[in-house]
Amino acid sequence: MEEQPASASRARRADARRNHDAILRTAREAFETRGSAAPLEEIAARAGVAIGTLYGHFPTRESLIEAATRDGLDALIAFADEVAVTDEPLSALRGWTMQAVRYCSTFRGLMGLLTRSRHGKGALSGSCIDMYRCGAALLHAAQAAGRVRPDFTADDLFEIISAAAWVRECSPADRDGSTRMLDLLLNATVTDSAGRIAPNDPVSIQGSL
Repeated sequence: MEEQPASASRARRADARRNHDAILRTAREAFETRGSAAPLEEIAARAGVAIGTLYGHFPTRESLIEAATRDGLDALIAFADEVAVTDEPLSALRGWTMQAVRYCSTFRGLMGLLTRSRHGKGALSGSCIDMYRCGAALLHAAQAAGRVRPDFTADDLFEIISAAAWVRECSPADRDGSTRMLDLLLNATVTDSAGRIAPNDPVSIQGSL
């Protein structure tokens, strides 16, 4: 008699997992094609679930977006850990900044949501904190090596990322100006051995995005 309830419980859990995965898969596709404002009712319908089921798994739009972009954030964090060990500090910072711009422009509207969540308590605030810590650690390493001017802050770095991500998000694929923007802005932060700005520093990210 006890086997039936246990079996039914396992079936419910498996069904819930299938619904969760279907919603998440459909949401990623919808956000990539229609941006962060993609209708949740449409996502639920395409996933084959009721809108109440969607909200049961993801109570808010932000919580769904956070889950849909979590893999990208995890990859960004792993990349920061990798380049911190393998790359020269300035190259590590610049390479990671490129990847951060790509993550933040995964789909239309994501950068705006991340910017608004940075000092808030929403579902995306954790993602913002994780990304901020990675960038700040790489920035401080570059400053400790004398490669980046000391008055350049982590907040400044994320303003640059926000600006470049917005340009990348809004530009046609064949006219993406975000790479040039990163070159110009990041080169202004680089120092020579005496601590002066070195606008002709040879390290460049042009063409890497």
